[in-house]
Amino acid sequence: TEDEINLFERDMKEFWTKLKSIYGTEQINQTLALRDSCKESIKVLSEKWSKKLKEGDLMINKIQEYDNEILQQNQRISENQEHLTEIKSNLNQEEEQKKDLTDSIQELKEELMKKKEIIASKNKATKERVERLCKSKLLFEERLGLEIRRIHNEQLQFIFRHIDHKDPDKPYVFTLSINEQGDYEVTSCTPPLDCIAEFQLKVRETNNFSAFIANIRKAFTALSYK
Repeated sequence: TEDEINLFERDMKEFWTKLKSIYGTEQINQTLALRDSCKESIKVLSEKWSKKLKEGDLMINKIQEYDNEILQQNQRISENQEHLTEIKSNLNQEEEQKKDLTDSIQELKEELMKKKEIIASKNKATKERVERLCKSKLLFEERLGLEIRRIHNEQLQFIFRHIDHKDPDKPYVFTLSINEQGDYEVTSCTPPLDCIAEFQLKVRETNNFSAFIANIRKAFTALSYK
């Protein structure tokens, strides 16, 4: 270092002063030449090591920069891996939700198809039953003085006449439908009959529709005498 060089030069001067008082000129010149040679060697060596030290400092700074860059890259890689893991997790959740939604849609489709089949079956049975009732129309009209009309919502209206001997054209009416369970259901009755619920329950049990009609006519007839 610079301080060491200055200290060395001072020691050399002291050494030269002492040597000069002891030895002659020739010896002094040789010593001076040796001193100059040493100084030159020290200077070259100092410059060499000074350069080496600067190169070392540059190398250390470069290594530090590389270390910092590697650290940043590792941090970015870690962040990207976390982000990738999050994306994979979200994709897995979306896949599960998609599967659940697909399964739910399939279940709804199957349930809807079953309901459609049940409704179609009930509608078919209702239409077939209504058709059978309509086919019996002439028989009821001829024997019981009954008129049957098909009205809205697949309902049948039954109109009895020739019941009231005082007013043969007076209508006695009840309306019949087939409910969602496929059972007969009286939706209206004019004039009202207290026994209509009993007749309705009986025809559901026996499925004897002719007896059902005959019982209602008898009840209307009995009512006309009151």
